[in-house]
Amino acid sequence: MSAAPFRAIDPASPIRVLIAEDEPNLGMILEQFMSARGFAVTIVRDGRAALETLRADSFDVALLDVVMPEIDGLEVLRQIREEPMPPEIIVITGNGTIETAIAALKLGAYDFLSKPYRMAEIEVLVKRAWEKRMLARENLHLQSRLRRATADPQFLTQYAPLRAVLTLIDRVAPSASTVLITGESGTGKDLVARVLHARGEHPDGPFVDLNCAALAESLLETELFGVEKGAFPGADQRKVGLVELAAGGTLYLDNVGELDLKLQAKLLRALETGSFYRVGGTQKVQVNVRVIASTARDLSRMVQAGTFRDDFLHRINTIRIALPGLRERTVDVSLLAAHFLSYFGEQFGRRTLQLSADATMVLERYRWPGNVRELRNVMERAALLATDGIVSAHDLPLGVDVGGAARPTPVAPIESVREPGMPFVEAMSMSMSMSMSGRTLEELERRHIAGVLDQTNWHQGRAADILGISPKTLYRKIREYGFTRPSGGARL
Repeated sequence: MSAAPFRAIDPASPIRVLIAEDEPNLGMILEQFMSARGFAVTIVRDGRAALETLRADSFDVALLDVVMPEIDGLEVLRQIREEPMPPEIIVITGNGTIETAIAALKLGAYDFLSKPYRMAEIEVLVKRAWEKRMLARENLHLQSRLRRATADPQFLTQYAPLRAVLTLIDRVAPSASTVLITGESGTGKDLVARVLHARGEHPDGPFVDLNCAALAESLLETELFGVEKGAFPGADQRKVGLVELAAGGTLYLDNVGELDLKLQAKLLRALETGSFYRVGGTQKVQVNVRVIASTARDLSRMVQAGTFRDDFLHRINTIRIALPGLRERTVDVSLLAAHFLSYFGEQFGRRTLQLSADATMVLERYRWPGNVRELRNVMERAALLATDGIVSAHDLPLGVDVGGAARPTPVAPIESVREPGMPFVEAMSMSMSMSMSGRTLEELERRHIAGVLDQTNWHQGRAADILGISPKTLYRKIREYGFTRPSGGARL
């Protein structure tokens, strides 16, 4: 039984192949075979035509015969490799020698093939050459996009202990050591990771981030390590994982405490050996990548509970950077508020926005359970609603009087402020802004989750949908808060 024709990722855009072959019969046979296999084929009969065609149009792979009229294949290879984004070149010859092969590879050929050859051999080489080209283009795109995202990251602070942390960041950034960033949600762990990368040894390398809490456990392994074609039903082609995409740069594992024990073990081995296998693969992949991890959880307690590997914690905890909550950095509140107000003012075309004295007082006396992320959201709202270019205390519904005492504002039920499609975290932030400053984020979250579970008769699937979180996260919250399922409650 013959295999199905090969197609590129997009069936409308098959792999484009140029064949430069001066023997008419062989060229025709090769063209017919490749076309039947799903490739978009163009054929020329001499070296000059090959060079002109390659410069005039875009190809993924070129098959170049060495001996051709006008210009030989090696000269075509030499000239076309000087072009921007050249195709991968496979050199073919009827009287191949080791010297010719070495010359072709030195000039940048993907591979060298001697006549006579099998058609299936040509097909395999073209597929592999195309995969290499796609990976190179993906890496260039990723690096370009992430360089823009990480351009000149800044961590604003006047808080002396945090300035000491920034000094530590400057010292460890040029090294290849793994770094673990700890701190409450919203304290700026992602920003620290980007600063470490931007000031590291390879700032132009890729910065690849993965939120370990955002994917199901069944998807994390293939997302991290990639998968070989045919590894399982539905794996129709090789997929490169994030570890491989981060080669020569930084892999940032956000919420690393969400990784299961099996995946922790595989990551530990990859970090220690600098190599791994794709899912379903037998070929070892070598990588040189720096790992930065972050968590808002107490990993030491998780080790004691048996939900986090002790050896993996030691491996990622070479350098630990602990970020304080915003309530500990009162001196930074007005600085950050002015920064965000200026940013959103420019975004909304309101460049003269200013904080009033009473607004500054309210901001500094609020407890900020959502940390810098909550402050950013509050200032975005203020930038939209402020009148006459002045943000006053009335534009900041934080439950704090100008005199400093908390107003007896009742806690707003999250469902009363949550619009259809609004993520749970965003609704929680809005609810907190409408609640008393004395309540903690954990208290608000615990009460709301308990209410939704009661509302759905403990149907965890529906409860997770209402909360806007994954069933896995909801299950973890149930365990953390010690909730007990009532008799007769649903289980799905």
